[in-house]
Amino acid sequence: MNWFSAIILLAVTWWLVFFIVLPLRLVTQGEDGKVEHGTTASSPASFSFRRKAKITTIWALLIWAGLCAIIVSGVITLQDIDLFHRFNPPH
Repeated sequence: MNWFSAIILLAVTWWLVFFIVLPLRLVTQGEDGKVEHGTTASSPASFSFRRKAKITTIWALLIWAGLCAIIVSGVITLQDIDLFHRFNPPH
């Protein structure tokens, strides 16, 4: 794996983890009982992007390191997941 592929894999992993972390421990204004004028009850009562980004970065780096280790070690190769036999070398 080259450095560009590693960066792309990190970016995709970060965004996937971010969308998983985003709704965790979310308290809405309706649940909090303090709905501000002009917002819906499903809006977050308090939201810290910095905290969500920090949690996302920690988990994404751990998952990314595991994925890079699997790819570099060759435990799982492209031929292992090739269901239609498109990547077999020609005979």
